[in-house]
Amino acid sequence: MSTIESLQATLAAEHAAIFVYGDAGAHTSQSAEPELFTTISMLYRTHRARRDQLRLLIGDRGATPVAAAASYELPSVLRSAVAVRRQALRTEETCAEVYAALVANTATTDRDWAISALLEAAQARIQLNGSPEVFPGAPELAG
Repeated sequence: MSTIESLQATLAAEHAAIFVYGDAGAHTSQSAEPELFTTISMLYRTHRARRDQLRLLIGDRGATPVAAAASYELPSVLRSAVAVRRQALRTEETCAEVYAALVANTATTDRDWAISALLEAAQARIQLNGSPEVFPGAPELAG
């Protein structure tokens, strides 16, 4: 996969993550679950910032950044804080996989940025009660 293709795939994943976190935020109560609400809000902002950075990286290479889909299918209905946390955890796992692929397909400052995003996704998994991994985002090592 070329660097541009990898950047575009990562941008597409960020578009989806923003959609998921928007939905998760709508199903999270600031008064009933303040810690979860703060985490979901922070992750929403993080993914928006990454999306914006990816748009710049792609545009700087003369390519047109992939657009967000009109909507995304959500895997489950979020009826509880546990469901919100589980959905957010799956989102961070997916993002970690995409960022691990981006690390493999970039160099220099782009790779540094991808490594930073991968580390942030791994840390977010821990915040969401996920298990730490030796090589986050490496699907061949999961299990």
